[in-house]
Amino acid sequence: MTSRVTFISPAMNASLRQARFDDGRTPLDDSGTAQARAAAGTLPSAAGVFTSPSLRCRETVEALALHGSSVPELAGPAMSRWRGRTLDEVTAVEPESVGRWLTDPGCAPHGGESVRDFCDRVAQWLTAAQDLDGRTLAVVEPEVVRAAVVHALGMPAAAFWRLDVAPLTATELSGRAGRWNLRLGRPLAAPHTG
Repeated sequence: MTSRVTFISPAMNASLRQARFDDGRTPLDDSGTAQARAAAGTLPSAAGVFTSPSLRCRETVEALALHGSSVPELAGPAMSRWRGRTLDEVTAVEPESVGRWLTDPGCAPHGGESVRDFCDRVAQWLTAAQDLDGRTLAVVEPEVVRAAVVHALGMPAAAFWRLDVAPLTATELSGRAGRWNLRLGRPLAAPHTG
């Protein structure tokens, strides 16, 4: 059986614009909501739809006219005391901590989850998703997409920071027997009429 998981990154919001460690409560902005609504109906049908628990992911699901279950395992990384702050704010007061966090996947100077632990959590969900019948859609934080790609391609956790995930894009994994193929970064766009 071939498994198909399509990860959708959330539409734009203030946290994404400001490079802020999201606190899970920041809504989509007007342009993000409009872009997601315009893309409604462009995704393939799915047997299951899941979402990160954050407000921006849940609002993206709604704007895409989907109905999904919130899954705690698909939450963004636990950032503890950095949560809600911008990367610039944290760097200004803890430059050494930020440097270690960006270069050592096992480091968690914020008191939350290390990149390695986060990637392992997402990998466990992806492994379980291989047993789901039909196509799976998951509207998730950009970091979840990165972690899924790291796992699917057998990359070291240090590669996490080398992957960029644009808002409202699809990253598709398909595979069987633990081997994944990757199709990334397809923008969700309104159907072309004319």
